[in-house]
Amino acid sequence: MPDQPTIARYLLQRLHSMGVRHIFGVPGDYILGFYDEIVKSPLDHVGTTREDTAAFAADGYARCSGIGALAVTYGVGALSVVNPVAGAYAESSPVVVISGAPGTQEQLQNPMMHHRFGPYHFQREIFRRITCAIAVLDDPYTALRDIDRTLYAAQHHSAPVYIELPRDMPRREGFVIPQQEGQLSGSDQANLEEALEETLGLFEQARSPVVVAGVETHRRGMQDELVKLVTRARFPIAATLTGKSVVGERHPAYLGIYEGALGSPFARDYVENADFILMLGVNLNDVDLGIDTARLEPSYIVRAAENQIFIHHHRYTQVTLADFIRRLTALIPERSTHWPEVPAFPELGDFPLVSNAITVKRLVARLNHFLTPDMTVVADTGDCLFAASELRVHERTAFLASAFYTTMGFAVPAALGAQIACPDRRPVILVGDGAFQMTGTEVSTIARHRLNPIIILFNNRGYSTERFILEGPFNDIADWRFEKFGEVFGPLHGHDVHNEEEFEAALQSAIKETSMPSLLNVHLQPDDTSPAMRRLAESLHKRVSY
Repeated sequence: MPDQPTIARYLLQRLHSMGVRHIFGVPGDYILGFYDEIVKSPLDHVGTTREDTAAFAADGYARCSGIGALAVTYGVGALSVVNPVAGAYAESSPVVVISGAPGTQEQLQNPMMHHRFGPYHFQREIFRRITCAIAVLDDPYTALRDIDRTLYAAQHHSAPVYIELPRDMPRREGFVIPQQEGQLSGSDQANLEEALEETLGLFEQARSPVVVAGVETHRRGMQDELVKLVTRARFPIAATLTGKSVVGERHPAYLGIYEGALGSPFARDYVENADFILMLGVNLNDVDLGIDTARLEPSYIVRAAENQIFIHHHRYTQVTLADFIRRLTALIPERSTHWPEVPAFPELGDFPLVSNAITVKRLVARLNHFLTPDMTVVADTGDCLFAASELRVHERTAFLASAFYTTMGFAVPAALGAQIACPDRRPVILVGDGAFQMTGTEVSTIARHRLNPIIILFNNRGYSTERFILEGPFNDIADWRFEKFGEVFGPLHGHDVHNEEEFEAALQSAIKETSMPSLLNVHLQPDDTSPAMRRLAESLHKRVSY
């Protein structure tokens, strides 16, 4: 009889088979046995400064490679990752959370183990709300099957999962139970064909069709098929903010970001004047709909979400997004019409202007001409996010952000995960001073691993989004010398930037400095914001009274 794999070894082998090569996390006594097994495995451990940044890094890794993983201790470690895991759940990112726990006998015999905050099952009940599947590996007879079930759920649903590993279980032998391989549930063929027939009928009558693509198109791995569909039918295409970079944004069909009145005026006019709107993988939320400023005629919309299609008052269930896009691509008539006349990039003009103070508008315009195909933009929440909506990245999946959940502190650790997943792509991080003060310590990990992101720090001395909703001293934060962080965190090129000349010099220096991260501490006026964020703040101010 062949040797039975241990529970930890089997979990690590399964993760490796799914493409995971790194596990992020912070060690703690309840997870140390599993960490010792990581050392013996083909996977590398990436230690972070905090547990929550490990989860953000695993999220960034998952968005680039298809799945990510982190390992933390019980209680203080696992509860620290609740916020970033909730964000991954909200944005369909398959992150595997592995939490240590007191041993099985310890839980039975000692109700007062450290890190405990109530009955031992409380922690898994919390994660049950923010993951698509959980498993507690406390029985060697069922552990391996539970690992398979949980990891399959992460891939199938493109969502986080939670695995709890009592500390006396990692080296226990598990039992392989023969079982039928999990298969992705297919579409109901009758529903699929009827949805396609109705969709094609509407398309044939349309004079100005358009595609609006959302984040689920990316999460379901349908980007190649999306480009085939757009090319075959000559569809102009806009993306939602949460779906930004679902296609390369230099594609001739690309209109820009559609998010109602908050997005590109050109994209808004094109989409809202269309007489056939094919929404693929779009999650309906207030960010993507411009805080209720979207003006879309429902009778013109065909919306394909995961597992259901909405057309007029009809809802076709059990139709997967993948099946719908593939079949539509095969059936839709091929057209040879010209691509739409997309506005060219605004001319940058003379840059830098001598002694001209740097502004958000000019900064973004310069970055649009600076970005190259091997760069990934990672944006934090606030004006970094809304200013970045004006950027045109070259490649698909070259823009990462917490665009719907909008948690501060995402960008720096997510960029760590993204560059470890794709070392040939250099991150350009857009982060505000407030968000950097939350998770910027991961610059230390970035430097330790000799990564080389370019960090553009929007230093406007506080929380700019909130300033435009309700001003007050609570929006002010401490003034840090961000450019000096290399003296504490390890090798880092810091630049203190006040004007366009200094910004240009810092950019040129950063692009040449490939052996370490570069940080540009860009001083902006507190009232200087991107047009998109100003429109957002004004809309929120009208809706919410204080």
